[in-house]
Amino acid sequence: MKKYLLQRLGYLIILLWVTTIVTFIVIELPPGDYVSTLVSRLEGTGHTISEETRQQIQKEFGLDKPAHIRYIKWVEQITNGNLGYSFDWKRPVKELIGQRLSLTITIALLSTIVTYAIAIPIGIYSATHQYSWGDYIFTTWGFIGLAIPNFMLALVLLFIGLRYFGVNLSGLYSKEFMDAPWSVAKLLDLAKHLPIPVFVVATGGSAGLIRVLRATLLDELEKQYVVTARSKGLSSSKLLFKYPVRICLNPLISNLAWLFPHLISGGAITAIVLGLPTAGPMMLRALITQDTYLAGSILLFLTILTLLGTVISDVLLVVVDPRIRMERSSS
Repeated sequence: MKKYLLQRLGYLIILLWVTTIVTFIVIELPPGDYVSTLVSRLEGTGHTISEETRQQIQKEFGLDKPAHIRYIKWVEQITNGNLGYSFDWKRPVKELIGQRLSLTITIALLSTIVTYAIAIPIGIYSATHQYSWGDYIFTTWGFIGLAIPNFMLALVLLFIGLRYFGVNLSGLYSKEFMDAPWSVAKLLDLAKHLPIPVFVVATGGSAGLIRVLRATLLDELEKQYVVTARSKGLSSSKLLFKYPVRICLNPLISNLAWLFPHLISGGAITAIVLGLPTAGPMMLRALITQDTYLAGSILLFLTILTLLGTVISDVLLVVVDPRIRMERSSS
């Protein structure tokens, strides 16, 4: 296991380096740069920007240098723990994304826990009670959860809260705690506002996992070893959880590789609707304005989360499924 983990970490470092190249190229692909966006914004307000002023601004931001020079400079800054400078916010990237990433990861972790806490018991129930009223209800709920976008559900909840209860469900803090330093009262206020975004983000993911678990478990319950074990008098609950459920958890564990970063990047529109100070809206703004170092740093963190999710899912698969462990040891 130790050798396997070291090998995976080595691959992770190589993939991170490749990711920095791809990320930088993708951000550089659109025509123009941040200065072009800034000049267009200023000219839209009636200002006239001369070519000399434009070149001066480019030099100030370091955008007059070739792309490969700027990439090397950015990578050097990353290795030194400095993520660069945001053109749009006029602040170091490290300061900008610190709190936002911590809030984003908190919401994503809680949403992941809630997603699996909902999906696993409902998926098992639907498979073991096929074509029952409960199965029909949960299957219908799964279709609705997949069909309704998260931001639409967020809008519905905001409307219901404001229209019928007179409560504004947007944001993560009350007004008095917006710019207040961290304290026990602020943490309690945050905990009070977390359930809505966590529920909204977890709904779509749990609906998809329920369908996956139900389908795989139904297929597993029809296999010969299950029929044989049941004919020999093994109790249904013991048989169910000893083999079929463990085997059917494999695709759910594999989903960790993409579910965690998907909850962050895919929840950008939901975060905008709910007014959440997370990394999604900031990344969207950075991509629109071509704020290279800010957008690149957020995308880099999303890649790190994807790779860590892959490593965690691989390790959990080895722990849960003995067949995978045997294949690892034999190779």
